[in-house]
Amino acid sequence: MNTSFTKLYIVLISPHGLIRGEDLELGRDADTGGQTKYVVELARALAERSEVERVDLLTRKVVDPQLSSDYGEPFEALSDKAQIARIECGEEGYIPKEQLWDSLETFADNALAYLREQPRLPHIIHSHYADAGHVGTQISSLLGIPLVHTGHSLGRSKRKRLLAGGATRDEIEITYNMSRRIDAEERTLGAASRIVVSTNQEVEEQYGLYDYYQPDQMRVVPPGTDLKKFFPPAGDERESAIASEVNRFLVDTDKPIILALSRPDPRKNITTLVEAYGQSAQLQELANLVVIAGNRDDISDMDAGAQEVLTSILMTIDQYDLYGKVAFPKHHKADEVPLLYRLTALSKGIFINPALTEPFGLTLIEAAACGVPLVATEDGGPIDIIGNCENGLLVDPLDTEAIAGALIETLEDEKDWQRYAENGIKGVTHHYSWKAHVEKYLDVIRPLVEQTEPVKRMELSRRPILYRNAAIITDLDQNLLGEPDAIPEFTAMLKQHRKMVSFGVATGRNLESALSVMRKHRIPQPDLLITSLGTEIYYAPNLTRDAVWDRHINHRWHRRDLVELLQEIPGLEMQPKKFQTPFKVSFYIDPDVAPDVQEINRFLSQHEHTVNVIFSHGQFLDVLPYRASKGYALRWAAEQLDIPLENLLVAGGSGADEDMMRGNMLGVVVANRHEEELSELAEADRIYFSEKSYAAGIIEAINHFDFFNKDRQPSS
Repeated sequence: MNTSFTKLYIVLISPHGLIRGEDLELGRDADTGGQTKYVVELARALAERSEVERVDLLTRKVVDPQLSSDYGEPFEALSDKAQIARIECGEEGYIPKEQLWDSLETFADNALAYLREQPRLPHIIHSHYADAGHVGTQISSLLGIPLVHTGHSLGRSKRKRLLAGGATRDEIEITYNMSRRIDAEERTLGAASRIVVSTNQEVEEQYGLYDYYQPDQMRVVPPGTDLKKFFPPAGDERESAIASEVNRFLVDTDKPIILALSRPDPRKNITTLVEAYGQSAQLQELANLVVIAGNRDDISDMDAGAQEVLTSILMTIDQYDLYGKVAFPKHHKADEVPLLYRLTALSKGIFINPALTEPFGLTLIEAAACGVPLVATEDGGPIDIIGNCENGLLVDPLDTEAIAGALIETLEDEKDWQRYAENGIKGVTHHYSWKAHVEKYLDVIRPLVEQTEPVKRMELSRRPILYRNAAIITDLDQNLLGEPDAIPEFTAMLKQHRKMVSFGVATGRNLESALSVMRKHRIPQPDLLITSLGTEIYYAPNLTRDAVWDRHINHRWHRRDLVELLQEIPGLEMQPKKFQTPFKVSFYIDPDVAPDVQEINRFLSQHEHTVNVIFSHGQFLDVLPYRASKGYALRWAAEQLDIPLENLLVAGGSGADEDMMRGNMLGVVVANRHEEELSELAEADRIYFSEKSYAAGIIEAINHFDFFNKDRQPSS
């Protein structure tokens, strides 16, 4: 039946959290946050459209004496055409979403009964998160109604973050019911007619890890921004309390503001921004820098990651003597964020997001809506935002000169500044307002309702395991970077087999340097990134640092005493500060003058320092905690990712790679190897010495071992 002139009845499903029309208890717990706010606002925004007749938001009915009675009311009107319908779901009391799985069949049965009681069935069912996907898949199948799904977050990605935070696989399974969640996500992906995502990056980098990933079903619909909260300045913002708080740091308060706003997370890369500002006298002359990095009372009371970031920012301000030029307030309120954007606009300033990785970039949209030009990382969401709005510049977030140059270019050209400001306001209204969001959303579902766009189904099959249980791990400089022509073939092979095989990099470079060189050579972001010779471990998709590994290798590590002791040894010259890390002391070594590695080790042991000394490339000496190395880090990460060592193919070319190639892994020593440093590996039967160099040598080994076609059993 052609329904093109029928007004739409849309059902949204979001079982978990505390959902009501007013005074949402955002942040009460992990289940009541952005998703609960989004589904309520989406229901209201859809109901404002003339072509929509009715919107029902189905959520769980909660009767709990510790909560408001609102959550036990069967119905709540959101507008004339939208309502919340609360469905009974087994246990009446409020429980976390991870404990809802056994009750979801009850929710689905009751939701189905509710829909069959209505005067007509909905045209579309839109499920939100895995639990709703489980319910929506059942209802969609039984009623023959198209299913649209939004994941909000995905189990495979969350599992990696939890592992990085120190949780064991068993703990994750017991606490989060992760296998059931991922299984529900797979079945939802297989059943849904459309998957709605926020960015293009989300499509491949997160959903692409699933067996039932069907890119033809994916549609990008950027989230809406509240233009009643984020709008251009009125002129009175300078009288606000947050303006006074910012100004107390600054000598010349009339200068334009360069505003950075994020939580204190290493991935947000704020220290690099401060360095870029500190290295440019011209930029300091043109503008003040305002850094809003969360709220703090005492840095020493914060978690290790936040402490590291905030301390680094303060030390960089001191290093470049930026007092009076950088504002770094300790506190701000949520409702002061729009004021900060408008203060920046009034000052003819710029908003900058220098994050190493940025899946979306909501702050960019908020700032643009307030009339602030943008400078942002050339990664992920900012590419789409600035591409759509034409309101700023993209930069390499690890290139301090490029960051300073983009800021100076925008500040100095008044016409460009004005054009970017106006384009941002117009662009957000057109692309990122709630009105724009709903218009794009309706464009996605209309063809399904009108049956004018057939749903293309791929041939789908599930693997016998939930997670990829094989990986290719390689160094950068000795393995990938020497022959650029071979890199595209290697990365194409990885992409083709990414559902089966993870990709990892283990390098002596630090995180910033590794990301920079991978970006330059168009090497995809790895699933596992081991940096600084194994002293740091990061997991995709958000470069989550393994904090438990940090604590593990810190055992009996006394860096300051060690540095003083090593400076007594002849033939050693300490490398520049940028090559040093908290868990790595790096030297240039003159082998003709310095003692050999065994003697250095004995000397340090005599002074009660048990460490790992690594000599590589004939000129570098690195001293690490005795628990740290590329090999140790790789074995630790493989355990976290549940990958048997036998299913690893490891590529190396120098002495720093030797211990990660020994043991049960398959190894490849590429032709451009350091012969002397890896000579002892020649007798190892699981190591292949390739005839080709760099990436071509890895490809040769992949074919030699027939690595992608091996019959691997699931790990226990």
